[in-house]
Amino acid sequence: MTTTRIIGFDLARAWAIFGMYIVNFNTVFGSHKVTTGLGGFLNLFNGNSSSAFVMLAGMGVALMTNRPAYKAAEQRQLRQKVVRRSWFLFALGLVLYAWWPADILHMYGGYMHIAALLLFVPKRAYLLLAAGAIIMFHTLWLVIPYDNGWHFDTLQYTDFWTIPGFLRNTFYNGWNPVFPWLAFFLLGMWLGRLNWQQGRVRAWVLGVGAAGFVLVESIQALTRQNLFTANLTFYLTADYLPPFLPFMLGTASVALMVLVVCLEIGNRLPNSGFINAFVQTGQMTLTHYVVHLTLGMVVLGALTGQPYTGVLSQQPVASPGLVLGFAATFYGLSVAFSAIWSRYKQHGPLETLMRQVAG
Repeated sequence: MTTTRIIGFDLARAWAIFGMYIVNFNTVFGSHKVTTGLGGFLNLFNGNSSSAFVMLAGMGVALMTNRPAYKAAEQRQLRQKVVRRSWFLFALGLVLYAWWPADILHMYGGYMHIAALLLFVPKRAYLLLAAGAIIMFHTLWLVIPYDNGWHFDTLQYTDFWTIPGFLRNTFYNGWNPVFPWLAFFLLGMWLGRLNWQQGRVRAWVLGVGAAGFVLVESIQALTRQNLFTANLTFYLTADYLPPFLPFMLGTASVALMVLVVCLEIGNRLPNSGFINAFVQTGQMTLTHYVVHLTLGMVVLGALTGQPYTGVLSQQPVASPGLVLGFAATFYGLSVAFSAIWSRYKQHGPLETLMRQVAG
């Protein structure tokens, strides 16, 4: 059962990275504001893929430290391992930020560093702290103008490389700040402590995800009936920036449903070569994340005739069909690369580098 369980988690990672391809290519070369037609379909991935990516990262850390009991020396070694990997990702993300200002890797490293302090606490603490991260964001929103540091016309953060700007971006109003995005990571750590071998656990998680999704979608549907004030409507429908509670609940609910579906696929098709290619893709998400933001952006820029500049909204609007077609093609090549690479190496290129550098 353990192998099947891992297959399901890696399938979920493979889904998340495909969604990030769509979101990031569309943000740069398409339109992140369209709500109808194929463009609207592409924007359905906004937030859902990134939140699943972070949640699955939390699950990975929890599963790495999920034995019933550890000696004090073993706990210390595991904490040090998580801290070293967090700093590797933080450093890699800062380098990537110079090219891609919406980078999530350095924030991913930040979540992991905090998680290293929480590896062996009771699992209920993860949910309490996740709620606390969301509450902290809303508290900061009441006292600090959310647009501080932002130039929303060009989606540029003007003072990221200053100490006040870096701290504000990291903890409050960047693309994926600690508050509230740490909540997704902590939710993942809680999920990683569940007994996924039990069908009732998977059914319960699926039900919670479906209920949360229906609740948020129903409330947002009511906003289209002009039943609320403009400020309340903005709060209920805000998408990614700012990450208010409805956004957090809605995207977490989608991630829960996707996770269970992927687990069921893994259970039913554990020996499928086709499925295994996606499993291998899910095991190389770090590599694919960096490659699609570098090589992928360069290639798509060449196809559109407008090279990627790092200023997201200055790009012309490409057709949704082109964005989706390119994302699907690039993803297909990523899956093929993963299958071929896995014949010779156990881990992806950047995954191998991280293990060599950070353990």
